[in-house]
Amino acid sequence: MTSYSDLQQSLRSKPKTWLVTGVAGFIGSSLLKTLLELEQRVVGIDNFSTGHQSNLDDVQAESGKNWDRFTFYPYDVRNLNDCINACKDVDIVLHQAALGSVPRSIEDPITTNSSNIDGFLNMLVAARDTKVKRFVYAASSSTYGDHPGLPKVEDEIGRPLSPYAVTKYVNELYADVFARTYGMENIGLRYFNVFGPRQDPNGAYAAVIPKWFGQLLSGEDCFINGDGETSRDFCFIDNTVQANLLAATTENPTAINQIYNVACGDQTSLNELFYSIKMLLGSHYPNINSLTAKHRALRPGDVRHSRANIEKANSLLGYQPSHNVHQGLQATLDWFLKKTAD
Repeated sequence: MTSYSDLQQSLRSKPKTWLVTGVAGFIGSSLLKTLLELEQRVVGIDNFSTGHQSNLDDVQAESGKNWDRFTFYPYDVRNLNDCINACKDVDIVLHQAALGSVPRSIEDPITTNSSNIDGFLNMLVAARDTKVKRFVYAASSSTYGDHPGLPKVEDEIGRPLSPYAVTKYVNELYADVFARTYGMENIGLRYFNVFGPRQDPNGAYAAVIPKWFGQLLSGEDCFINGDGETSRDFCFIDNTVQANLLAATTENPTAINQIYNVACGDQTSLNELFYSIKMLLGSHYPNINSLTAKHRALRPGDVRHSRANIEKANSLLGYQPSHNVHQGLQATLDWFLKKTAD
């Protein structure tokens, strides 16, 4: 089995053409950055519904001459012709475009469905018709729903707890049907609470880690939903990028047309997370050490605990997380401090 470091070396010697949907988003722009570092040709599309031009600007500033390998189109996955045009002459699709956030889906299930199901189906059809070699897509740990078991194992799921979770489960069903019906090579990656540089700290649906970094740096109130003992398997972005590249290039026939957990196989409570972030920031800004978080009601659709079993991704893809949650928080802090200094 090819190691991740060997894979990176191999890609540099044999560039491919990749399509990253949602390329201006947090995960999409991180994939773009790594692919350009590996001297790949990248096509990116985004309608900027949740992505930001600033993410692309950051990657451009870090990419130097490799930026010339990137082509961007302001396409929308809800438009089939846009999807077909984007997929032309592409070897691999990394499909990240979606409307995330459980609360957003509860408030507006129709728009979430349009982006996450209609858009997903459009991309599958486009990849099929343009004969894309491999289709890797962002699935979600929300698919486990109300299943009580820990750690989460890929073939044991419960009932969805939100419209968002429904859309991500439907993605998996469509991908499986297209693989069996049309002979496509599809791989789904169930992300668990991804975090890291360029993740948006603003907005009503911001993820908890960038939100707390931003609020503590600004001296604003931080809120913990529930008693703070809710726990998650927080996964640093570099681990997520690794999983995408391994899934996109694996030559192991048993690894194709599968679903994988992408996480660290660990568990951190919200109370522990807040303390860790506060201590990291407090070492640079002592006034932060005195700040506390306020508690409020749990959000509808949230599960109490989540932790992934990552043995399948390890055994079939060679996935080995490079960062645990504490290493990821430190790397995220370094990025926030740099952005604050700029």
